[in-house]
Amino acid sequence: MKKNNIFNVPNFLSFYRLIAFPFILWFALTGKQDLFAIFLVINLLTDVADGYIARKFDQVTEFGARLDSMADNFTYLLAFIGIYVFKLEEFLPHIVSFLVWMGLLSSALLFSLIKFKRFPSLHLYSWKIGGYIQGAFFIVLFSYDFVTPFYYFMVIWGIMSAIEHVTIQILIPEMRSNAKGLYWVLNDKNH
Repeated sequence: MKKNNIFNVPNFLSFYRLIAFPFILWFALTGKQDLFAIFLVINLLTDVADGYIARKFDQVTEFGARLDSMADNFTYLLAFIGIYVFKLEEFLPHIVSFLVWMGLLSSALLFSLIKFKRFPSLHLYSWKIGGYIQGAFFIVLFSYDFVTPFYYFMVIWGIMSAIEHVTIQILIPEMRSNAKGLYWVLNDKNH
């Protein structure tokens, strides 16, 4: 993974997501659901774009991996705030599964902050796929409606990827970027 050339398109897209955070938060807190939904979708799409561009044009950097992870965390925090502000009624019948998922997701982040003193940047395949599933769910939720089977697919995937994430953090001595998954960590002689 490259250590230099941090001034590239993927990093600018991740940085945009960080800069957009307070504005999108303000849209949620002031009840502007349409603006919130539009800019949340833009954040979700730029998340997909930055990873694709970084891999396609060999612009993957350690700095970019960390920046992307931080921007991802803030984007998903916005989505959860949007759920609380705009869609809580639809989630109440499913609150137990949602809280279990949130607890495991939070534990993956907190464990990294405690053990490694930084946000995780593992970029596991399961976590990436889960992010795409969650992004699609949030787009459907804010542009159409709550779709129960899609919700449970998202939550089950999220729970499994969070368990993999925490397991890997337990196994590795220091945080690394782009670890792929538990299979690769277990086959790495240096973990």
